[in-house]
Amino acid sequence: MSALPEALQSIVDDFAAVDGQDKLQLLLEFSRELPPLPAELETAAMEPVPECQSPLFLSVDANDRTAVKLHFSAPPEAPTTRGFASILAQGLDGLSAEEILGVPDDFYTALGLADAVSPLRLRGMSAMLTRIKRHLR
Repeated sequence: MSALPEALQSIVDDFAAVDGQDKLQLLLEFSRELPPLPAELETAAMEPVPECQSPLFLSVDANDRTAVKLHFSAPPEAPTTRGFASILAQGLDGLSAEEILGVPDDFYTALGLADAVSPLRLRGMSAMLTRIKRHLR
């Protein structure tokens, strides 16, 4: 796998350091850390990610391609989806478009969640990254 941006690699390392149910606990912690939407996005139309099993919306602000801003909205009752969104927010927000486009599409496999999370949920995380990259292209 090609090198990940430092913040995203740190998250992958955190997941690699725990096993089994502890990975789910870590994902739950990330779900609680999803940054709130800025006021201007609370009423704005955001792009839905229908591949996610729970409602998820994202906003990609690439006006400054050297510091892309990412925002996600997911309901509190969807901790897996929120956790994935939080991982992307914490791992990619503020990076350049070039850095984000360089993230391998399957980086999430390195989180080691395949045994703990359904393939449908993992596909949702992949879809989030795909949509972010589509905006940046």
